[in-house]
Amino acid sequence: VLFRRIRERFDRLDTVINNAGAAAMNHVLLTPVSTVKRLLNANMISTFLVSREAAKLMRKRGFGRIVNFSSAAVPLHLSGEAAYVASKSAVVGLSQVMARELVEFGITVNVVGPGPTATDLIRGVPDEKLELLIGSLPLKRLSTFEDIGNVVDFFLRPESSAITGQVIYLGGVHNS
Repeated sequence: VLFRRIRERFDRLDTVINNAGAAAMNHVLLTPVSTVKRLLNANMISTFLVSREAAKLMRKRGFGRIVNFSSAAVPLHLSGEAAYVASKSAVVGLSQVMARELVEFGITVNVVGPGPTATDLIRGVPDEKLELLIGSLPLKRLSTFEDIGNVVDFFLRPESSAITGQVIYLGGVHNS
């Protein structure tokens, strides 16, 4: 329904930012399959569906920018976050394949991987666990909305037309 309305009202779509997400912190032995399914649905399947439908509209103009959200938890391989890391790793893989498949239509697909950020996702994380996580980052601080917005803006700029299939992690974290 959403994309039909966009098509009817604007007949085009230039950018999509897939930043919705869900998290859970459980040891793999204590993670119910319902949690795994919830995380995959919220983090990967929604990204897939929105990106696919957006690309159909973008293809008509030969231009589009898709920015998907992963997490610095992926390269950090955080204990207690197996299902979350798996779902966000899937976003990276999906985005890199989409970048190859959509480049011929003038559509770029890139990924931003924020470190822990003051959002609802970390509200329930115990302070001592959050301090340990921040302490493991080279930058030793939470990512800010400005940090994240800067990377998203970079991917959306006209001058970034040659950048596709890339992942930028925040907090000084790099893909190992």
